[in-house]
Amino acid sequence: MQERTALINQARGLLGEFGIVFPIHVSAFKEGARKLLADESEALPALARHLLLDLCTELTALEERIDAVDGRVRRLAKEDDRCARLQEIPGIGPVTATALIAAVGDAKRYRSARHMAASFGLTPHEHSSGGKQKLLGISKRGDRYIRWLLVQGARSIMRFASKRTDALSRWVCQLASRRGVNVAAAALANKLARIAWALLAKSERFASA
Repeated sequence: MQERTALINQARGLLGEFGIVFPIHVSAFKEGARKLLADESEALPALARHLLLDLCTELTALEERIDAVDGRVRRLAKEDDRCARLQEIPGIGPVTATALIAAVGDAKRYRSARHMAASFGLTPHEHSSGGKQKLLGISKRGDRYIRWLLVQGARSIMRFASKRTDALSRWVCQLASRRGVNVAAAALANKLARIAWALLAKSERFASA
C-alpha cells in the first residue's frame, strides 16, 4: 500500500509542475490519468506524458501483484480453521488472521492472554511512585506490524460501536467517553489480542454477547 501511495504521489508531483492537480484517492487518480493520457492536446509535454505513462504502467503492475497476494491470503484464511475462528472476532479479517497465525505459531507457548498481548506491545506501562502504581500508555514493544493491524481493527469496530448493543461495543464506547478515543483503541486492540489467544490456545470459538 505504501509503495502504491508513493507512486501516486510521484505522479501527482510531476503533474503539479505543470499546474495539473490530481486527487490522491486511487480510483480518482487512475481515472484522471487515463483521461489526461487520452488527451491529444498540448496540455502535457511529451516527456512528462511518457513519464506519467511509465508511472501508470508501474502502478497497474503493482496492483496486479497486490491482487495476487490478496487472493492467496484470502484462500489461506478460508482453508485454515484457525484463521476461520480468528475471523469470527470483530475487527479481524483475512490479513490480520493470517498475520497472527504466522507471528504466533503455537499460542500455547504464551503462558496467558496477557503475555501474548505483551509480545505485540499492547500492554500498558506501569509507573510506581509513593507506593502507588499508575498505568501509562502501551509499551509499543514487540511486533509492530501485528500491533498496527490490531489497532486498525479496533478503530474499525469503534466507528460503528455507538450504533451497536453487543458487550464489546458498549465497553469500548464507555471507555472512550472516559479516557478518549486513542486510549480506547489501544485497550480494545489489547482485548482483541487476548481473545485471539483464547481462540488459538484453547481452540475456542468467539461468543458475542
